[in-house]
Amino acid sequence: MHSALELTLILLIAAVLGVVAFRMLHLPPMLGYLTVGVLIGPHALGLAAQSTATHTLAEFGVVFLMFSIGLEFSLPKLKAMRRNVFGLGTAQVGLTILASMAGIALLAPLLPRYFEMSMGAAFAIGGALSMSSTAIVLKLLTEKLELESEHGRRITAILLFQDLAVVPLLILIPALGNPGADIVEDLGMAALKAVFVLALLLSFGQVLLRRWFQIVVQRRSHELFMLNLLLITLGAAWVTEIAGLSLALGAFIAGMLISETEYRLQVEEDIKPFRDVLLGLFFISVGMMLDMALVFNNLLLVLALLLIPFALKFGLIAIVARWFGASPGVAIRTGLGLAQGGEFGFVLLNEAGALKLIDPSFVQLILAAMVLSMLATPFILANADRIVMRLSRNEWMQQSLALTSLAARTMSDEKHVIIAGFGRTGQSIAKVLEEEKIPYHALDLDPQRVQEAQVAGANVSYGDTSRRESLLAAGIHRASALVVTYADTQAALKTLHFANELAPTLPAIVRSIDDTDLEKLRAGGADEVVPETIESSLMLASQTLLMLGVPLSEVVQRVQRVRGERYASLRGYFHGQGDAADDEHHLQVRLHSVPIRERAVAIGRVFSELALSEVGAEVTAIRRGKSRLAFSPELRLEAGDVVVLRGTAEAIERAEKRLL
Repeated sequence: MHSALELTLILLIAAVLGVVAFRMLHLPPMLGYLTVGVLIGPHALGLAAQSTATHTLAEFGVVFLMFSIGLEFSLPKLKAMRRNVFGLGTAQVGLTILASMAGIALLAPLLPRYFEMSMGAAFAIGGALSMSSTAIVLKLLTEKLELESEHGRRITAILLFQDLAVVPLLILIPALGNPGADIVEDLGMAALKAVFVLALLLSFGQVLLRRWFQIVVQRRSHELFMLNLLLITLGAAWVTEIAGLSLALGAFIAGMLISETEYRLQVEEDIKPFRDVLLGLFFISVGMMLDMALVFNNLLLVLALLLIPFALKFGLIAIVARWFGASPGVAIRTGLGLAQGGEFGFVLLNEAGALKLIDPSFVQLILAAMVLSMLATPFILANADRIVMRLSRNEWMQQSLALTSLAARTMSDEKHVIIAGFGRTGQSIAKVLEEEKIPYHALDLDPQRVQEAQVAGANVSYGDTSRRESLLAAGIHRASALVVTYADTQAALKTLHFANELAPTLPAIVRSIDDTDLEKLRAGGADEVVPETIESSLMLASQTLLMLGVPLSEVVQRVQRVRGERYASLRGYFHGQGDAADDEHHLQVRLHSVPIRERAVAIGRVFSELALSEVGAEVTAIRRGKSRLAFSPELRLEAGDVVVLRGTAEAIERAEKRLL
């Protein structure tokens, strides 16, 4: 039996090694966590065993994930989704349970040892199979930026209903195993509690949260803000749990209420460390449930329990989604996203096993099949486009038509500018180009925005610039420039990769939030990177100079000089407490003053001896008394000097050690 510290160290070592290995193989980190869980679990190496504490912490990972998802929603958006939540969700859960019970009834004569069971047991298995993995699916959709897509919204709606459906299912399963139970009364009480709690949170929660956040923010303490955030997330989860609902649902509602306040962006950044660490633990705990020996000993049966429910769920969800108005491609993507087993399925199966409704050995086989389906999900969603193209002729036709339409619209364009993204920044660039009579064509993934802009006469088409086919259709070989307007480094790098491959000499201008990824984007093929934060600082400084009477020509020259040196003189700044959240990975370039006090090792030495550049730091200024000295490698340091360094936090730390 390991101590708490030993168990923590085992989990951390395994998680780090697993993620590093899978990153090197260019595979999702989630698979690394799941695989690590399998290896260190009680059924493999036995380095770690599942405990109540581990399970609770892992569940908190799902709680924080749902909180983050809630931040992307609002009450109006949820109301707009009610048809999908209650219509599509009810149909999915209900039909999956009925189909599972029918399938068990058909298999009972063929395999009586496993499938000859009571109606209550069949219902429990059907309920477990109807659940999908909230944690895995939403994490993958978020990483792929598909949460707001048409299939993403449908998947989220169904997952929300599944969270709600767990409660009546947990009441019905024991009731079916105990004929004397009053099902109607139990369900009625559960429904009343659920409605009361949800109404309380949704009615009063937003007003209280806004006022409370104002009080907390006025204290100007980042620690207090963090503590308050944890309190609200876990408090809302606790309230819904008391009402018999899931922890994740309460966290989702809390996130949704905060999304309508001005604190959403800060909250989103602060919650990330908790969410990612605890989610990793959740995925490890899922992997620990898999007994590979059991799988190999019953390989054919486990494969059947994996493939048949997967195909059944996929088909049912796709049909139901199509019934509710989805296109064939969207319906297939929705089915693929939800065909796996889910964490709530484990809860329902364990409940049925504890009540002796199902044979414990058969429960283990179903659990193994569900875990394998969760392991397969990242691969399936990564190849969703290819699967959809194969299964849906209509989808292939639609994408072909979209590319053909794009190619037709840009066929006559010569020396045009391709604008990647048609949000506010993209539209501003388009207006400037129009005024200068420079042709352009924009690509965007928001169908509503594209439609409205096209009606207004803008040269915009639906398309993904991170796909080479879209860039070819947009006439990249005839274009004069490419402008990437979205501040997403990974997506921008993908676009730059294909752009450099197709048109190596094409100038590429890329937007970024700050200078953190400046070098990475340039290395990826960007000719110019425009960091918003630095550029806005430059404009503010320019306006200040003009207001103070500095001639316009001098201001313009200064601005051009700064841009010509690619913002080198403006890179880095002195960090304060309020900047801690913005520098999560300590990768931002910063400035730092180092006073040279008595007995410092650098006194009497020249900068060339100290070799500060070797550790990645740059000397930007030396102050001696009230004078500012020009940097020289042969400048000898004296006690009382102040050296201003520029570099990352790690580089500055190493340079400071050499100075002091």
